[in-house]
Amino acid sequence: MTDQTTTDSALWIASLIRHFPELCEELAPGRAAPFTTAVPARRGPRDDALVREERREALLLQQSHGLAVPGRSAAPLRLHVSDAIRDITDGVVELEEAVCARLGVPRPRRALVPERLRRLAALLDEVAAYSVLSRHVRDETRRMARRCARALGDTEQVVRVSGRCPWCDSVSLRAFPDRRAVLCVNPACRCTDEECGCHDDPAYRHLWPEDEWAELVGAAGCRAEEIDSAMEGIPQ
Repeated sequence: MTDQTTTDSALWIASLIRHFPELCEELAPGRAAPFTTAVPARRGPRDDALVREERREALLLQQSHGLAVPGRSAAPLRLHVSDAIRDITDGVVELEEAVCARLGVPRPRRALVPERLRRLAALLDEVAAYSVLSRHVRDETRRMARRCARALGDTEQVVRVSGRCPWCDSVSLRAFPDRRAVLCVNPACRCTDEECGCHDDPAYRHLWPEDEWAELVGAAGCRAEEIDSAMEGIPQ
């Protein structure tokens, strides 16, 4: 499997490691994150009953109308966030177990999602020896990172880069500072690497990670300092 597939997987895993804890915080704003050891204030039976009723009402309203009701003491449920957390958590667990099974390493011990992702990242070089597995890891981590971003409502910063794409010759190069990468945003662009995701995923865009920027500069006619500035979010 190509180094590009491994690089893509590493980028998506890094994105998940950064943003998954934010997703957990979004589930109940203003309350302790799941990764802390803070002890919640003690509530009486009357308070507990009220919280349960508020959550029940919020759930029914969200299911019927997509609305959320602010409770007296509990944050409203956010079903799309809760669903994303469950989907990503299950996906990471299943992916790590599949990787370990294919590589013949012991079944991974239980751990929080960020720790599992770091363990997956450490196995990417070994995964690269198995083409089907490598593409599966890339596709799954990409899917989960995108789901996480959608649930957070994030819009990734994009900065235009001059020059023409080496593959499609269009002026469609863009810097994505969050990923530390340059992408061609032309939907019709296809590179010559048959293993690249641009050949089998309509949503995929060819990507140049940081260690390929020098090559891109020579092929596209853009300037290295322009890319450096773009990664700092400075429009040219």
